[in-house]
Amino acid sequence: MRTVAMRDLTVSAQGLGCMGMSEWYGAADWDESIATINRALDLGVTLLDTADIYGAGHNEVLVGRAIARRRDEVTLATKFGVDRSGGDANRVIRGEAAYVKRACETSLLRLGVDVIDLYYLHRPPQTAEIEETVGAMGELVQEGKVRHLGLSEVDSALLRRAHAVHPITAVQSEYSLWTRDVETVALDAMRELGVALVPYSPLGRGFLTGALDLTSLDEKDFRGRNPRFAGEAGTANQLIVEAVRKVADGKGVAPAQVALAWVHAQAGRLGVPVVPIPGTKRVRWLEQNVAALDVELTEDDLARLDPLAAQVVGARY
Repeated sequence: MRTVAMRDLTVSAQGLGCMGMSEWYGAADWDESIATINRALDLGVTLLDTADIYGAGHNEVLVGRAIARRRDEVTLATKFGVDRSGGDANRVIRGEAAYVKRACETSLLRLGVDVIDLYYLHRPPQTAEIEETVGAMGELVQEGKVRHLGLSEVDSALLRRAHAVHPITAVQSEYSLWTRDVETVALDAMRELGVALVPYSPLGRGFLTGALDLTSLDEKDFRGRNPRFAGEAGTANQLIVEAVRKVADGKGVAPAQVALAWVHAQAGRLGVPVVPIPGTKRVRWLEQNVAALDVELTEDDLARLDPLAAQVVGARY
């Protein structure tokens, strides 16, 4: 698999998001998830993405077990900051220095590693200024517990303030054919500072694959309550899926591969490195996603796909 340089960190051109192996996307199987992670490594995927919030620590434990004998093949990314201890309705985004240090120590323990390659602040903090939070993250780098720093869902102003304290390697943000907020919110600072984009949900949480049966989502799957999936919006957004499917049919590939190929194709236009992390808990879909790296979109394909974001019905949360 080809690689992408994010500042002084080189990773596979596509990563693997592990969240759904523990929470929010319905039932998952531990053994199948482990097999999926190992298959990803076999295929040359090096960037694995998790977070302390996913399954209340379950996901970090799972990822840690999966990579225990293959640690040197992995660029390990995890996130901190979302405190759910008071329940999801009362979650707080924390960033005070003591919390940062404690969160890192706990993640290292669950992952079973000595160092985290890419450590993200999961969302802008509510309990501290960004300078305090990133300052503490920078101290973790100095202590050898973290190698590189990232932020998630930040705007340009916050990114510049953070970068002034310690270099930021990557910004993780939802980005896909139907979600492009980061282009107007943070891209100018990312270009200026040389910060990479790591798109999560590049398949629109599975919607853009055309393989998702909206009627089959169980109560543990939050997509059933998502504004873009539910009711009339879900029906209206099927037109976007059909547009992607037409391009895919013309190439003899899956809609998911076209949706991912579109994300990969944006690096030149955006002017920053782009490394999507499509999530899956099954080997079959992992292999399909990796094969998207071989799909080439023509200018005509891009002209048909680019306007689709304007057709989306419903907010992303």
